[in-house]
Amino acid sequence: MPSRERLDEFIAVVESGDHAGAIERYYTEDSSMQENAAPPRVGRDVLVAHERGVLARMSNVYSKAMSSVVEGDHVAIHWIFELTDKSGKVHRIDEVALQEWRGDKIFRERFFYDPSRPKT
Repeated sequence: MPSRERLDEFIAVVESGDHAGAIERYYTEDSSMQENAAPPRVGRDVLVAHERGVLARMSNVYSKAMSSVVEGDHVAIHWIFELTDKSGKVHRIDEVALQEWRGDKIFRERFFYDPSRPKT
């Protein structure tokens, strides 16, 4: 079960722009991420590689947690992401992430956002 402090640390790392580093430090080795109803990506190394691939296509990424709730091993975070791709186009994603933690690390995460928004 994550403490409020641990969750706030995680959020601060993401907001600082260290998205891949956040996965490396805060996710279990066998963690998974799922976007809407798509099949989940499984394994921390796979998650880090995917995140680095997304970031490599961007010239700027802004991340802000609007609110977050901890309830036992479950966490909900409302995120706003603004990703500027290398052509200068800005993609704004208003997302809710639901997380299941094992101790002080994220085991499972599912993102919910408007699927009509362009995927990066």
